[in-house]
Amino acid sequence: MTDAISADYICAVLGDPIEHSQSPTLHNAAYAALGLNWTYGRHLVPAGGLAAFLATCGPDVRGLSLTMPLKREALPLVASMSPRARTAGAINTLVRTSYGWAGDNTDLPGAVAAIRERSSHPIVHAAILGAGATAASIGLAVAELGAEHISILARHAERAGETVSVLDDQYHRVGVSVDPIETVLENVDILISTIPAAAQTPDLVARYKDIPIIFDAIYDPWPTPLASAATGAVVSGHDLLIHQAALQFELFTGQVAPMEAMRASLEPAVLEDLIEAPAG
Repeated sequence: MTDAISADYICAVLGDPIEHSQSPTLHNAAYAALGLNWTYGRHLVPAGGLAAFLATCGPDVRGLSLTMPLKREALPLVASMSPRARTAGAINTLVRTSYGWAGDNTDLPGAVAAIRERSSHPIVHAAILGAGATAASIGLAVAELGAEHISILARHAERAGETVSVLDDQYHRVGVSVDPIETVLENVDILISTIPAAAQTPDLVARYKDIPIIFDAIYDPWPTPLASAATGAVVSGHDLLIHQAALQFELFTGQVAPMEAMRASLEPAVLEDLIEAPAG
């Protein structure tokens, strides 16, 4: 990583795709608000490329944010791992230490904060569209909020094994089932979608639009078909992004995140969508 800049320290988000990421906007706004001579960029790192990228990072690289497909790829590459990263079986945050990279997961606490910011509705039955690392982290979040059963709706059931294992290992009281994505469920308190907007078909939207809480982890494009049709509270990918980014900022810098400056850095249209999202 050879950014030709004059900043004291460098941070960045890695993944594939990466062009859509708004993490640089949030983190750079926070640096500016606190007068830190830091910079935050983005780098395209495809599956299988994380180890090689880390080898290029000099000592001025203080922290890295990971998005898909790197959250599980990072597990064997760290010198230490936080309890919540171990719990989630996924790492979205790498922090430089004197002994190597430390792995953490801010998706889990970020999801808890994002949900409760938008709704106080009790959560007993949760449904998740998708079965990847993000699904596992948000599944753990709803379990922490009291969910007694989690239904994973997957296009490919065989890919849900790791997510089911994570949930079963950490919350024995929570029942976990895996069903085809076409399954019709009843008495669901929160629907979590980790699938692309293009996969949110009219039939799927019609089945789930009246659930009390819809948490769509996608933020580009926004609003998604599910978010547009929702009649209850909507938790957006931007809500999750802001909360998990604030936690990452604090891990990287050791300073309290300036939340208002980070929120204000988002495009006015995005802020309007967040402000106008129905709450429950």
